[in-house]
Parts: sequence; C-alpha cells; structure tokens
Amino acid sequence: MQKGYVSVGLIIALILLFTIVNTAGWIQGSLFIIGLALGATLLYARFGFTSAFRRLVSVGNVQGLQAHMLMFAVSTTLFAIILSTGFSFTGATPAGYVSPVGIPVLLGAFLFGIGMQLGNGCASGTLYNLGGGSSSMILTLIFFITGSTLGAYHFNFWMEETPSLPPISLATSTDLGYFGAWVVQMALFALIYWITIQIAKKKNPPMMKPLATTTGWKKVLRGSWPLFVAGIILALLNALVLTVRGTPWGITSAFALWGGKFLNTAGVDVASWGYFAGPNGAALTNSVLADSTSVLNFGIILGAFIAASFQGTFKPKKIKPGIAGASIVGGLLMGYGSRLAFGCNIGAYFGGISSFSLHGWVWAIMALLGTFLAIFIRPLFGLKNPSSKDTFC
Repeated sequence: MQKGYVSVGLIIALILLFTIVNTAGWIQGSLFIIGLALGATLLYARFGFTSAFRRLVSVGNVQGLQAHMLMFAVSTTLFAIILSTGFSFTGATPAGYVSPVGIPVLLGAFLFGIGMQLGNGCASGTLYNLGGGSSSMILTLIFFITGSTLGAYHFNFWMEETPSLPPISLATSTDLGYFGAWVVQMALFALIYWITIQIAKKKNPPMMKPLATTTGWKKVLRGSWPLFVAGIILALLNALVLTVRGTPWGITSAFALWGGKFLNTAGVDVASWGYFAGPNGAALTNSVLADSTSVLNFGIILGAFIAASFQGTFKPKKIKPGIAGASIVGGLLMGYGSRLAFGCNIGAYFGGISSFSLHGWVWAIMALLGTFLAIFIRPLFGLKNPSSKDTFC
C-alpha cells in the first residue's frame, strides 16, 4: 500500500467534497461521492468495455461480455422500477437516455469503437486508468476533449442534415410498457449470455489473466474484485445516479463542456454553436462544479487514484511513441464519435440499453464493428492483440 498517496488522495477528496458542497450544494456533493465509488469499482476489477469487446472479437474470450450482461440485467431491473414509478431521492423526475437512431449514431458508435481500441480505453476506461497511473491516458483525455469539442461544433449539421428516426423506447414507444420491455431485454441478455457460452466452447479462448490480489477482508481495499461483483455494483451505482440527478450516469458531455469553456475563455463564440443552445449553454457560464457529469468524472479519477494507491499499483511509466500516436488518434475518434452517437460506452451503451432505448443496442453493434476494424489497425501503432496461442488474454 502506498500510504503517502492514499493520504494525499483522501485529503484532496475531502477538500474537493467541501468545495463542491459549498459551491453547488449537497446533491452535487453526493454525486461526487458516487463518482469516487465508481472509480474505485472500475479500478479494483479493471472492469473493461474496450477490453471486453477486443477479447471477444480477436479470440472469442467472453468473460467481459458476460459481466456486461449481468450488469445490464441488474441495471435494467432497477431502471424499470425507477422510471415506471418516478422514484427519486431529490425530487428530480427520472428520465432515461433515449435518443434518435440515425446516421449520427451509426457513424459515431463505429468511430468510437475504433477509437477506444486505439486509445486503449473507453470513456470510463480513460478516466479510471488515468487515476490509476496510466500515463498515456493523459494524451487520450486531452484529445478526447478535443474531439468532443469538435463534435459539438459540427453537432447541428449531423442532427439536421442527416436522416434519423425519432427516439425509440422499447417501453414507452411500444405497447410493451416497462414490464414488457423488461421481459424482452432480460430475454435478450439471457440469449446473448447463452451465445457467449457457445462461442467459448467453440473457440476455447485463453482466459483473462488473474489480477494480483490478497486474502480476507484486505481484498476490499487492497486486493482485486471479481468482474461479476463489479458489474452488479456498477449497475447499483448507475441506478443511484438516476435517482439523485434524474438522469443516468454519463461522461462525455463534460468533455465537450470543458473544451467549450476553454475556447470561450480564449474568445471563441462557443455559445453560438447549436450544441450549446439551452442548458448546455447555461453550463458555459456556471462553475464546472455545478455540472453533475463533471463532478462525477472528478470523482472517478480520484476514486481510481485512491484505489490504486491502496493496491500499491500507482506507477506511471514513460509513453512510447506508438502508444502516444494511438492515444491521440483514439482520443479524437472517441470524442467526435461520442457527440454524434449521443454518448459513449457509458451514456449510450450502458445508460441507453438500461433505459430501454433502441439507440443503445445499435451503439453496441456498431462499436463491435468498429472494434473488428481496429484489430487490424492496432499493430500499425505497435499495439498487440490477444492471440489464441496466448496463455492468458
């Protein structure tokens, strides 16, 4: 355990919590605490969305995707209850992420799928790996913000000049209702889980390398957590975010805001962009601590840092040129793609499917296709792919 880092992390967390509460109130403070828990959970299990897709496509390893299905089963159940009853801890009316399906989502998710494989991390992966000491994620995040800001600049073109269907919810756009939609999605999760079992039998892929851990109660703070445990916790935390702020967990809208604030300070008329009309425009002039997604992101980074310090794994390394190039390209693609696709692996995939939105399922398919193409691009940057001859993925 890196006790010095643990102490620094806890002190910063307390100072930041006090500042957030003093600036924006206890709801924002609560979201920061949830962010800390999200970051710690992601790091303790090394819970991957990028790696799960890459292992599936390259060698047929399904462990990550199976954890996703369990996570979705729990989150879908909780979201169905919350959205159908309007339950909230703060009085905010809960609303899921249900977005249109069209060219922007198809292209955006495809670009994101390529980008996350080059950047070696999705939106959540970028944040928790950055907090965990991955030096290359600094570049990924910088260019993630750049790409997201560029996507915000082009937002009106993609939304107004390309064909798209209206937002479609399996629960409210059909006669299924929330219970019927829940039954349909649970059946889909079970089907996908069964298919993963068949893939594993046929491919006999190398298993994921076990994470270093310890024994007993020390595992909670100093060891590693099983993927399935982390999947359940992430589902619970996402539902908690929904009941606190009224919308599910998201990440990348904050990146567009950060980039917009930077350009606004530099004299660029960002407020004239279509993306920043309405609430997004108001956020440009408010404190970043008043933005709930930003506060969650700060919590994720810091929560991962504290968790890595407890494990003793916070050890930044030099960035190799190939990895640097891949991080830059990957960050740009993820940032731009997330604006087109109404979110990332969290907002569109996790939040969208949990909210019964058709666009979440479309995002998953297109991101998988992007991953398939990225498998052939990664070696150009010196990045390795899992091999069927490996002992472990």
